[in-house]
Amino acid sequence: MVVMYFPEFRTGRVLATSFTGTLSERYGEALERIPVPSRLADWLADNALTVDSCNQAQLDRARELRESIHAAATAVANEEPLPSSAVRVINECSTQGLASPVLTPEGSREWRLGSGSVEDALSVIAADAIGLVSGEREGKISLCASPTCQAAFLDTSRGHTRRWCDMNLCGNREKKARFLANKRKKATSTD
Repeated sequence: MVVMYFPEFRTGRVLATSFTGTLSERYGEALERIPVPSRLADWLADNALTVDSCNQAQLDRARELRESIHAAATAVANEEPLPSSAVRVINECSTQGLASPVLTPEGSREWRLGSGSVEDALSVIAADAIGLVSGEREGKISLCASPTCQAAFLDTSRGHTRRWCDMNLCGNREKKARFLANKRKKATSTD
């Protein structure tokens, strides 16, 4: 089995927001990180949700769940009502799989998939999204300040003042743009 490397998604260690990160730069030049079913299977395996196989219909359903999670997280971040279609998809995916949380000997929680199907894995992601959107996690759902990114992330910083999904990507890109703009402004003012 070939394991594909997936860059650590900018949304932190929250499974649901990491999953929404499989489509990045949503409002710019969008980059689809799960373009084919095998990439979805690889992403799931990389996140301890190994499935037996994946087909196009399952990939389509996974993308529908991803967009529903992003829509719900965006609504929470903007203090708007949850879109009913997003709630429906998240709930359907949550209840359609056979997955159970299990306690490891080290005292942490892992998920055991009932049948090794994509539906089982999606139920885990949907359950994580329910915990996130319903406010069960400590932190605040925020959106990246980059106008082309707008990735949802869980802000656990003191005072909930984090602006970027990832300082090394979006934050540095913004700093560089400001630096270059100031440099051009100074160059024009001295001419």
